[in-house]
Amino acid sequence: MKIAVIGGGPGGLYFALLTKKRLPDCEIHVYEQNRADDTFGFGVVFSDETLDEFLSADPESYEMIRASFAYWDDIIVDHQGNRTTVGGNGFAGCSRQTLLGLLQRRCAALGVNLHYSTRIDPAGIETRFADHDLVVIADGANSPVRAHHAEAFGARAIEARNKFCWLGSSRPLDAFTFFFVATDKGHFCAHTYQYERGHSTWVIETTPETWDAHGFAHMSEEESARVLETIFAEPLAGHPFITNRSIWRNFHTISCASWRLGKMVLLGDAKATAHWSIGSGTKLAMECAAALSDGVVANGTDLDAVTTDYERTRRTPVEITQHNAQVSLRWFEDLPRHWSKERFEFAFSLMSRAKALTWDNIALRDKAFLTQVEDEFYARYRRATGRDASVDRPTPMFTPFDVRGLTLPNRVVMAPMAQYSAVEGDITPWHFTHYTSRALGGAGLVFTEMTCPTPDARITTACTGLWSDAQEQDWKAIVDFIHATTPARVAMQLGHAGRKGSTKVPEFGMDQPMESGNWPIYSASPLPYFDNISDIPIELDRARMDEIRDSFVASTRRAARASFDWLELHTAHGYLLASFLSPLTNRRSDSYGGSVQNRVRFPLEVFMAMREAWPADRPMSVRLSSADWAEGGLPLEDLTLICRAFKQAGVDIIHASSGQTVPWQKPVYGRMWQTPFAEYIRLTAGIPTIAVGDITSPEQINTIIAAGRADLCALARPMLNDPFFARQAAGHYGVRSACGVPLGWPEQMRTAEYQLYREAQKANDKNAELNAKARPVRRHDQRAADPEEKLYG
Repeated sequence: MKIAVIGGGPGGLYFALLTKKRLPDCEIHVYEQNRADDTFGFGVVFSDETLDEFLSADPESYEMIRASFAYWDDIIVDHQGNRTTVGGNGFAGCSRQTLLGLLQRRCAALGVNLHYSTRIDPAGIETRFADHDLVVIADGANSPVRAHHAEAFGARAIEARNKFCWLGSSRPLDAFTFFFVATDKGHFCAHTYQYERGHSTWVIETTPETWDAHGFAHMSEEESARVLETIFAEPLAGHPFITNRSIWRNFHTISCASWRLGKMVLLGDAKATAHWSIGSGTKLAMECAAALSDGVVANGTDLDAVTTDYERTRRTPVEITQHNAQVSLRWFEDLPRHWSKERFEFAFSLMSRAKALTWDNIALRDKAFLTQVEDEFYARYRRATGRDASVDRPTPMFTPFDVRGLTLPNRVVMAPMAQYSAVEGDITPWHFTHYTSRALGGAGLVFTEMTCPTPDARITTACTGLWSDAQEQDWKAIVDFIHATTPARVAMQLGHAGRKGSTKVPEFGMDQPMESGNWPIYSASPLPYFDNISDIPIELDRARMDEIRDSFVASTRRAARASFDWLELHTAHGYLLASFLSPLTNRRSDSYGGSVQNRVRFPLEVFMAMREAWPADRPMSVRLSSADWAEGGLPLEDLTLICRAFKQAGVDIIHASSGQTVPWQKPVYGRMWQTPFAEYIRLTAGIPTIAVGDITSPEQINTIIAAGRADLCALARPMLNDPFFARQAAGHYGVRSACGVPLGWPEQMRTAEYQLYREAQKANDKNAELNAKARPVRRHDQRAADPEEKLYG
């Protein structure tokens, strides 16, 4: 084989050495446009887990560079005069120039041909490398090759809001440290770590508003560095900043629909970038280099097989890392809103921002830190509610939650889930079992599925309704049973399907129109859900708006008589009211279309009429699609205005979902993937929220609540799989009471209580043993200074 690698960064060099090592007869050429000793940036950072991967892939290169690492175990959060240490992380820093030099020497020793100061013309690759079997494009985030073939690669770039610049310093550091500084013109964060003796990396980040206010746009590189020295005078402790192309810029998250074009295959930042706030760039490049090398070694010149293996192995991890990095960068963009959080809540929110670290694994890393987080949470909770949870220590998820005149026994919510089991709107024994079993299982709040105020508001003929006396009594029987046997509360969710109505049940075709018996459907605008398949909805006129509003009011009164504790209006997922909110589905030219203030008018009218009919001491929520996951969809700025409008109208809490507005949506799924929307709404609209979306474990719930991302967590599939999810969680954490009140298991289940807690403790002990054995090898014992000491003292 003959291979060319365009770009001599860590990814390109690592691919070359790994491949040459295993295919010694392979001819490999690496072309780098810069000189061998040129480098931009200062240090790179790896976790212990990543170092283990490098050790297994090529022990020789690992041994060459291990002596150059600066090791540390801690992360320090320096914020508002407090130095908070979080241990057990395990990182290593290395000079980028040193890393490149060692990889270059390893490549040369193996027989890789290295060519420096050689610029490759992107337009001439096919001609220049006509005799090559593979051309690896590893020329970085600003890849000229990818840019030249952007359409063919399906390249896309998303620009982050914040400004950042990369600096160095001689300031020694004993841990990876986040320095947060407030000025009279805004906030700054420095992401810092020592990568070799006498040298540390400082990535300075701030909002565009703060950047503008300080006048950085009109400064030279050196002028900017000197101003930053005054801003970070205390953290720098007399040391200067060192520049190396330290210009301000915006980060671009790059993705490519295809990683291959002909014999060209993308690698590293050329194919995908992930924000540096999770320290992933060099790590991703080298891990992908190893996977691409594996594909070449296994498949030779069969590039179809090579790229199939490569993408199957790496695309999902890369996309997950990119998504986590997007969530991480959002935290820093929202820094001014996090600023006033208390010491340990701020640090915990920062540590768990990218969703990789949660309640339980932070406890494994640093139990003392988590204890401080928990103590502070209980103190804050006592100030807000008057309840003392510090004795029982039920963890945040089992603390009661107050909303209007209602108290939920805990923060665990069963999400609304369509069961498609009704008969012409009437519920069946299935519904009784479905709802009561989750209440018996310990959920604090149980939501009904979207229930419709009229027959023509349904999604399918198997959806539930609340338009008749019989339906009202059937629902009341469920609510009365739950109230009589459990401390759980019950919420009725009312909604209208709009243009997504009159369809088959999912098993016969999701969102597909029925073969016969269809009823008229309505929407904000006459746009079908599926072009040439779905019926065209009727655009709502004023008279029909009034009828629909009144039908919601009638069902509201029925829900109150049925003793529901809580009422929710469904304005999400492309249904009728959601169709007014999204610019993708609202094309009206009247006073209900256009601006976000106009688009929210009709949903507000319906809500306010329902609020007036609903008892004043019972809470109401609204479920929103916080994003459409499609170009031209609802922007976050509009989401904030919508939430504020509902808050002013009397909404107590926002149920933050997303998507399902249009069929061409492209959501980015993953653990807790919609929680950032709940946090965004909570921060920008100042209203409590319910988080949803792949929340699957008790530790995730505790993380979300403790970090201030949401007030309640709604689970769907985990509740289907385990109706007793909340009871199992109580066993896991050993929680028997909260604020002096027993959890309130039904009397008939008390005989199983002893076994629940005994088996949970056995499982915890076994997991602790396994985790201790699986813990990565710590190659250092360096710890930061006492966290109670002032860093600048």
